[in-house]
This record gives sequence, structure tokens and C-alpha cells, in this order.
Amino acid sequence: MTFEEITTPAYVIDERKLKDNLRILKEVQDKSGAKILLAQKAYSVYQTYPLIADYLAGATASGIYEAKLAHEEFKFSGYGHNKCGFPKPENHVFEPAFKDDEIEEVCSICDHIVFNSLNQLEHHRPVWEKYASDGRLSVGLRINPEYSADDAYEKYDPCAPGSRLGIRNEKMPAELPKGVEGLHFHNLCEQGFEPLEDTFLKVEKDFHRFFPKPLIDEDYDSYIFEMIGGSESDSFEGTAGDDPGEHVTDEFMDGGASADSSPIQTKDNDDIPRIKWINLGGGHHITREDYDVEGLIRLVNYIKARYGIEVYLEPGEAVALNAGYLVTTVMDVVETDRIPVLVLDASASCHMPDVIEMPYRPPLRDSEQPGEMNHTYRLSSRTCLAGDVMGDYSFEEEKHIGDRLIFEDMAIYSLVKNNTFNGMPLPDIDILHEDGTVEVLKRFDYSDFKSRL
Repeated sequence: MTFEEITTPAYVIDERKLKDNLRILKEVQDKSGAKILLAQKAYSVYQTYPLIADYLAGATASGIYEAKLAHEEFKFSGYGHNKCGFPKPENHVFEPAFKDDEIEEVCSICDHIVFNSLNQLEHHRPVWEKYASDGRLSVGLRINPEYSADDAYEKYDPCAPGSRLGIRNEKMPAELPKGVEGLHFHNLCEQGFEPLEDTFLKVEKDFHRFFPKPLIDEDYDSYIFEMIGGSESDSFEGTAGDDPGEHVTDEFMDGGASADSSPIQTKDNDDIPRIKWINLGGGHHITREDYDVEGLIRLVNYIKARYGIEVYLEPGEAVALNAGYLVTTVMDVVETDRIPVLVLDASASCHMPDVIEMPYRPPLRDSEQPGEMNHTYRLSSRTCLAGDVMGDYSFEEEKHIGDRLIFEDMAIYSLVKNNTFNGMPLPDIDILHEDGTVEVLKRFDYSDFKSRL
């Protein structure tokens, strides 16, 4: 089937662009030693998991269903190691609260489990400890770094005041609880490198008591200077600040915060449990054109060189960024007292809910802002929801019934969030192969609507 023959509405995964993203992520892993996981909450087209598994270290889940999906489908396409040399894909899971009747199965199919609170950790200890004791499971705690990016959406900000996500420093114990091997934080959404750099430095400062004894003398600034071949007189390119000494404080010179920067103190004792890994979470737009990939590589290199621990990243959007479309057909053109409306066979409310939830105006091929081209229309849907509107767009040519439109960057947070409100059919899931042919991966029908009720 060709692209022009697609039955609409349809999500279309672009195989070539997906591979382009995966190559960038593989480069980060190769040069830094990081392990990158697919965050399934953003993208769960499991038919492409064998391709993704060839490039990444594994997948991460937000609950038992995603964990089971990764366990079943996230496998290498061939035998032996994948392209990055990993022997088997890892399966990670985090959930704010695990149900008692699910925790046994979760522990049996996952390699890492992260608990959101000390209550959850201890409540489920009798189960997870069985798997951790013989090395089948590594256990971590999610911390709240209490750092928000300047442009963070409060709705999507895990560090917003009153957040339930992660344990704040003042609520963490003096030492790691027995059996805990790692720390996890996640506070970013569609961010570049600089907010991650700032977040990690705050975590290193505030939670230093959980880090291993440093293996090198250099702090972050000194390490980066050496990596980029700089000297004290050089400008501090490649890090978040303009001031070469922005991050250099006495607090960082000996593996973290000074004694009076944290309300909880520990002795520098080699017998105290220390973390074996740190997970830097998601929200990193690593595959975006303007992302500072080299900065990320240097940061991970620093963490591994100074502390000798594994470093995980779990982007979702970066894996499938700009690698999918929603193809739709104009069903009617309605003249109104303000602006002509194109009624489409796709729905913002049903097929791209973030358009309404965030809200945002989705990118549309061959269009511009209202009034910038010859013909301006409002794009809406065939549902009965008056507010089911994608936005206002202008086009060079007049639009007619039967014309096709292509919404872009539709692989992420669309298929995983769609619904059948109003009895709207779910779009097909197609894949555009590198040779230009289109294959239908999944076609939905009435039974999918009825079975959900």
C-alpha cells in the first residue's frame, strides 16, 4: 500500500525517522556508558519494539500492564547482544502505589522496581525482598529533587508544590534503607540538557550521603573543564551557566553538599550502603535538533567516573519524536459567522487528547498560522463536543471535501491516550517503511468500542 492509499483516520509510524532517533540515542549510550530505556507511557507501539530493542538497553513501565507488555514484546530481533552490546533488555517499573494483588507478578517480570515512598517500600518488602535477595531484582526509591525548570507546566511538573511524586530530601532517612540500591528522579517535560544538568547538581548536593565515595578528585566543573580541554581562563562553554564558577562551590568539592547544607548527616563510613545506580528520569528531548547531546554525554561520563555507578535515562518522546503522523480526511466544510470550519474524520478529543488537555496546537503539514496564507480555517471533528477543535490554520490553496491533511509529531502521547468517546472509531495504526510502502499494523472495529464498556 502507498501513503496515498491509507484509510483515514490513521496513525502512521515513520520507520526511517524512528531509526534516526534511535541512532542518536545509541550514540549517547556508546559515548557515555549510559543505559537508555524506552518510557512506554509516551509510545507503546509494540510492533516496533524489536527495532527499538536493537538500539536501547530496555524499557520502563508505569504499571503492571506496561511492564507485561515490555516483558512480552521488548526483545532483540536477533540472537545474542543488540547493537549496543547489551546481552538482554532490561524491564523497569515505577508506580506511585503498587496494588497488593499485582506486586508479586511485577517483581517476577521486572529487573528494577522503584517505589515512590518509604511506606510503599516497607509495605511490599516481604514480596520484593525475595526477588532482590538472589539478584533477580534491583530496588530503588524515587526522590523529589525540588527543582522545577523555569518553563515547566505545573500540570506536568512533579516538583510543583504539594506534589505526591518522589520523596523530598528532608523526608529521606540518614542512610539507604536495607535492600535499596538506586535513586530515581524525574522532573522534566520536553526539556533541553541544561535543566537536567542543574537538577543533577542539586541532587548531588542534597542527596550526597547516598552516593559512593568519589573515585576521582575533580568536581563537576573541573571534570568538564578537562574534558573540553579548557583552563581557568577559558569561557565555560558546554555547561548550563555563563559564569565559569557558577556551579563551583565548596559544597561540591568533596562529593556533595557541605555538612550544614543537609538536615541529615552521616559519617563517611565504607560500611554504609551506597547507591549502585541512578536514574535521571525522562522528559529529555535528546533527539531534538537543538539538544546539547555532547553536554549530556559529558554529564553521564562525570557521574560514572566520579561515583562508578550505572546511569539510566528513560526518555519517551525522544524515541519517537517527529516519527509519526495522524492522517485525516476533510468530511465537510461548514461556513460560520466567524471562520469556515473543516470537519475532519479525526478528533482532537479522541485521537490526540493532549491538544485539549495541555492544550497545544498540533503541527500540520503545509500550513501556517491563521492569516499568513491565502485561506484560513478552523479544524474540528465529527464528534458532538463543541470544543473538539485542533486549532486555526491557513493554507495556500482552498480546502475541499475529500482533501487529506497530515498532522505531524503524532507518535507520542496519542495512541497511548486515545479513546472512543461518542463511539468514535479508533484510527488504524500503520507503519511507513523505509522503501515507501505502508503496512497496516492494527485495524480497530466496533468490537474494540463495545469491549471497553
